Amino acid sequence: MSFVHLHVHSEYSLLDGSSRVKVLPKKAKELGMNSLALTDHGVMFGIIDFYKACKKEGIKPVLGCEIYVAPRELTLKEGKQDAANYHLILLAKNNEGYKNLMKIDSMAYVDGFYYKPRIDYENLRKYSKDIIALSACLGGEVQQHLLKDNYEEAKKKALLYEEIFGKGNFYLELQDHGMEEQKKVNKILIKLSQETGIPLVATNDVHYIEKDDSKAHEILVCIQTGKTIDDPDRLEFESNEFYLKSEEEMRSLFPEASEAIENTQKIADMCNVEFDFNVTHLPKFDTPEGFTSDEYLRHLCREGLHRLYEDVTEVEEERLNYELSVIEQMGYVDYFLIVWDFIRFANEKGIVTGPGRGSGAGSIVAYTLGITKIDPIKYNLIFERELRCAR
Repeated sequence: MSFVHLHVHSEYSLLDGSSRVKVLPKKAKELGMNSLALTDHGVMFGIIDFYKACKKEGIKPVLGCEIYVAPRELTLKEGKQDAANYHLILLAKNNEGYKNLMKIDSMAYVDGFYYKPRIDYENLRKYSKDIIALSACLGGEVQQHLLKDNYEEAKKKALLYEEIFGKGNFYLELQDHGMEEQKKVNKILIKLSQETGIPLVATNDVHYIEKDDSKAHEILVCIQTGKTIDDPDRLEFESNEFYLKSEEEMRSLFPEASEAIENTQKIADMCNVEFDFNVTHLPKFDTPEGFTSDEYLRHLCREGLHRLYEDVTEVEEERLNYELSVIEQMGYVDYFLIVWDFIRFANEKGIVTGPGRGSGAGSIVAYTLGITKIDPIKYNLIFERELRCAR
């Protein structure tokens, strides 16, 4: 087998994809495939579940996202001209590429959101390392220009994406769901590939797993758009071909471009992201100059200790030093500093917070940092006294 699905949507493409991330790898295995991609619309929420499900089935996970490219800069959000966007498939080649993909996706939401989470050329270029890009569906920028019979502009954009991601890391995507627009565009994409040397790749825009699932998917899209199944003006897919097809089915669609089929396996072979779930991954807190994380946590705790206790006794000192030693040994210093930082910010801005509990509910470290409002020494003594009385 040498075909891999590289354009796949799951239930995390909300009200648009109905494929379950835990079922997709099972179907790929049943079809004899060795790899499978996940490329949800604008989000990466399903990546971890998908990765684990693939590993369980002996399928290699290819991790990606279908992003939205802003027509101008991502910070520009003016009317219809910026509401428009272009689709682009991004696949992580390795762990560094995965980190860059997360940066792109996060930036698209935090800075670029305007109807959709959007990214622009500048930031694609900034975080393009170790990422493979595919030109996507008819919503892709190259395809959009071809649909408007603007071949030169399509060629210009294709070369731009190749320049952004590097030679060999950008592919022109062929799709055939029985739509006339796709048949028209595919012919020109093959010509464009021959002219520019940009390779082709064949994909099926998977939104559901089995062909028979198309009716249920229609209902899902109706829910998304607030329409009924009987509404003649509802948004609907133009065929029932958006399912996880076999290699034989895909080969039959592109007899004139067999290299586009072979390239799917080539791309999958280049994508090797590995997660280690036995290691704790915590972010690093940026401490003020002159402090290590351990030193800064101790500094903040000692400040809080003398602010909260009028006369610091040996009991408080021993309790604080013991807890700090445990936190340091467990590697949770930065975690406590991060929680302290956002609780401090909330308090300064008048944002209401709860009394603070979690796994460190009775912690004097949490109390001296201001994460909790409950004095653990005071309430420990009350608890011990009541326990003695009960006995």
